[in-house]
Amino acid sequence: MKGRVIKTTGSWYEVKVGEKLIKARLRGKFKQDNLKLTNPIAVGDYVLLANEKNQSTAVISEILPRDNYIIRKSTRKQHFSHILASNIDQAYLMVTVRSPRTSLGFIDRFLVSAESFRIPSTILINKVESLTKQKDLDFKQELHDIYAPLGYPVVELSALHDEDLMEKFSTGLEGKTTLLAGHSGVGKSTLLNRLIPNATQATQEVSKFSSKGVHTTTFAEMFPFGEDGYFIDTPGIKEFGILDIDDHELSHYFVELRKYLGQCKYNNCKHINEPGCKVLEVLEQGYIHPYRYENYLKIMSEEDSHR
Repeated sequence: MKGRVIKTTGSWYEVKVGEKLIKARLRGKFKQDNLKLTNPIAVGDYVLLANEKNQSTAVISEILPRDNYIIRKSTRKQHFSHILASNIDQAYLMVTVRSPRTSLGFIDRFLVSAESFRIPSTILINKVESLTKQKDLDFKQELHDIYAPLGYPVVELSALHDEDLMEKFSTGLEGKTTLLAGHSGVGKSTLLNRLIPNATQATQEVSKFSSKGVHTTTFAEMFPFGEDGYFIDTPGIKEFGILDIDDHELSHYFVELRKYLGQCKYNNCKHINEPGCKVLEVLEQGYIHPYRYENYLKIMSEEDSHR
């Protein structure tokens, strides 16, 4: 049988085969593209499986090739990676200006991972109703100023209070598999519960002590949405470590740098301090946002904390 993994719970998986949901486990160990993975099977994967004899469960025998995936370094196992989801049409990164605050570095790391497979991404700014301080309003505007000109839609919302949420999202979600990601506490589960009432994802207040989100979604899960659409909810991400990307490839995944590739004096230009670098030239002229270029350098040198 061929099915699609819609939920992972450790060693067991829920697989949708036609209109049926089957509980399945993995047979043996899988080696995939030389990747060391903490999760050999991800939500969104298409798999082949067979019923276990005299059981209501099944065994997964093969993971079919993925069209794409969003992956990050594992925070628990060194040199291992974790796939958030696979075979997705678009990604929504939910961010907040405060409680918790999402850093530009975190946003750029996520976008680089999505760009590596040309996955269209949208930035959702949640909890805008709670912003009153000028510095918070300035940061919110900065998100618009930096990312909208690059082709990343920036949408403001209140997952808790907006009455037109369905109108805002339905046209963009129909018939597509959409990944929803972000820090814990930014309101992913609240949004999901509003859009898909039968999702009943647990929600929890942000910790007042640390101003950080509390994990409420434990495992990734895919929910049907409208006609042939799916919404993938993922556990909150504290850090987003980029999987090894060659220094010369990194600029391919920054859209504003990509347009100048091939225009530098040297073919192997890293756009740091090389003579005749077109990227440095347009940076000086103000065509590249300094924050984005700063994060490009940080990702290349692994200086930041991935947050």
